[in-house]
Amino acid sequence: MKNSKIWLLALLVFAWACSGEKTTETTAPEVVIKPYPAFNADSAYAFVQKQVDFGPRVPGTKGHANTKAWMISSLEKYGWDVKTQDFQAKTYDGLTWNLSNVIASYNPQATKRILLAAHWDTRRIADKDTERLNEPIDGANDGGSGVAVLMEIARVIGGQEIKPEVGIDLIFFDGEDDGEPEMTRTPNNSQIWWCHGSQYWSKNKHVPNYSAYFGILVDLVGGKNARFYREGYSRKYASGILTKVWGNASQLGHSGFFIQQDAPEILDDHVFVNEWAKIPMIDIIEFSPEMGFGHYHHTHRDNMELIDSRTLQAVGETVLFTVYQE
Repeated sequence: MKNSKIWLLALLVFAWACSGEKTTETTAPEVVIKPYPAFNADSAYAFVQKQVDFGPRVPGTKGHANTKAWMISSLEKYGWDVKTQDFQAKTYDGLTWNLSNVIASYNPQATKRILLAAHWDTRRIADKDTERLNEPIDGANDGGSGVAVLMEIARVIGGQEIKPEVGIDLIFFDGEDDGEPEMTRTPNNSQIWWCHGSQYWSKNKHVPNYSAYFGILVDLVGGKNARFYREGYSRKYASGILTKVWGNASQLGHSGFFIQQDAPEILDDHVFVNEWAKIPMIDIIEFSPEMGFGHYHHTHRDNMELIDSRTLQAVGETVLFTVYQE
């Protein structure tokens, strides 16, 4: 009888141990998604149209001045702290341009900050076109789409009761798209004529000792049937952020836009933010590993007929979601 009781007790202990092991094996950590607001693609599309209606945003033109005034007044209306960073830069053909980075900050006291950026100028020549090569382009996608995505993010955050827990800085870089013409570009040129705004800001930050947890650059993010690949410098300097953002896009159902395939390194504003400002920044940009830039790039085909609200939605929602999960 005594042996039977001992045997029964052993069985109960074994059953309890197995039950405990089973619970441990099947329990997975819960992924908590923080609440985030909706990104309005129609509003972003209207922001692209607004910029195109101003005309080409070539530095020194009326379209450039009007766009700057519109950005500043709109961002202030959305409740962001706005400042400009005025500077001069030499162009590839010997001009001196007066340029201006527009910087908007939300929750400026927060120590953990996310940096979102785009360029707001447009190219003064259509050097990849077959006609009107010396006329400025509309820049609906190249310039306009990135600005529109950030302006919509600023509008959404400014009007929401649910706010991100981090500080956010939007930087609209000027003078990005005025590199030397395609037909005269020479290899191994030590002078970089592109990305004047990010070059200046990376050496003259708007806040002394400014830093950010990470950055996201959006460029060429509104074209029809756009595909975004894992750009080379983004992999080199910010691979963890790249994995996070592409994963978020997949979670939101945008994996058809954000492709899990590597692309070459591209000279863009994020290069200087990474190398000079020492802030890990990725570039969401339409550039195919096989085809390179789209057929519209630096041509007059970069107009409103190219813009698709579905692409703006995929990029804008992914960036907004990423910010709210920090």
